[in-house]
Amino acid sequence: MPRKITSEIPPGARPKRLDVALHDMGVFSSRSQAKQAIENGDVKLIGGKTKPGYLVKAGDRIEVFLPDPKPAKPQPENIPLKIIYEDPDILVIDKPAGIVTHPAAGNYSGTIVNAVLFHCHDLSSIGGVMRPGVVHRLDKDTSGILVMAKNDAAHQSLSKQFQDRTVVKAYLAIVLGRMPERVGSIESSIGRDPVSRIKMRGAMSRGRTAVTHWKEIEAFPGASLLELRPLTGRTHQIRVHLSEMKHPVVADKLYGSKTGLKNISDTRTRAAMANMKRHALHAHRLTITHPTTGEKMTFESPLPQDMRRTIEELRIAATKT
Repeated sequence: MPRKITSEIPPGARPKRLDVALHDMGVFSSRSQAKQAIENGDVKLIGGKTKPGYLVKAGDRIEVFLPDPKPAKPQPENIPLKIIYEDPDILVIDKPAGIVTHPAAGNYSGTIVNAVLFHCHDLSSIGGVMRPGVVHRLDKDTSGILVMAKNDAAHQSLSKQFQDRTVVKAYLAIVLGRMPERVGSIESSIGRDPVSRIKMRGAMSRGRTAVTHWKEIEAFPGASLLELRPLTGRTHQIRVHLSEMKHPVVADKLYGSKTGLKNISDTRTRAAMANMKRHALHAHRLTITHPTTGEKMTFESPLPQDMRRTIEELRIAATKT
């Protein structure tokens, strides 16, 4: 339950903004934090207007409702997992779309890490308190193969494989339009977008080199199914590269075309892609070297139902075009 704190502006205090007063009284560590709490409805000014800029004066009483503190480390949660493979060293999961890999700001629960902790309790500690066992990650709305380390030795081995680029990754994506060739690659420097901090951008002077190979698997009017093999593992790499090529992943709200599906004249094709409720990207195959046995192991995840359904609808639309 939220904790309630009641504070009173002391006698003789000069009028000041409500958010400033809360900060000065030590209720919040910053004025912006106080402002956010006010806007979230967690602050009530008795007898006054509960707005950040409202000038409070001596004798005014303020009630603050503080949420329970977040746990210091992720808690086990009984969330269903689709496990492809497991042994004492590694755990391979078929991750569904719509769930984040590990806890972070805004997602302290309901993650893959919470689910795995419930399942096996022990994970490697190298990733830190909030990311135990996490060797690599998939975006929230990307589905497919995810491997996790159950002990530190396995984590170190897998991390080195990703770093040395000996891990082979293959993704499937439905994209807008046709690539310029059936097979090709793109290389650019990817870095944080200086305008939007939640986005990455290619052709950045201070970015890190990223390379993605593609192969066309199937073509439809206005869309394509591609296999993509990223040689590097930059954040949002495939989505950024496809966006740079002017063939963004279907339903990618962050990197999709501004005009989106509007430029597709065929109504059946447009309707088929509009049915995707998350970006159409799937981690289809992953090849690693087992950290203990040294065996080459390949894991595959079939296309999830939403992408299969969209492809089937695109095929039907193509026959009627």
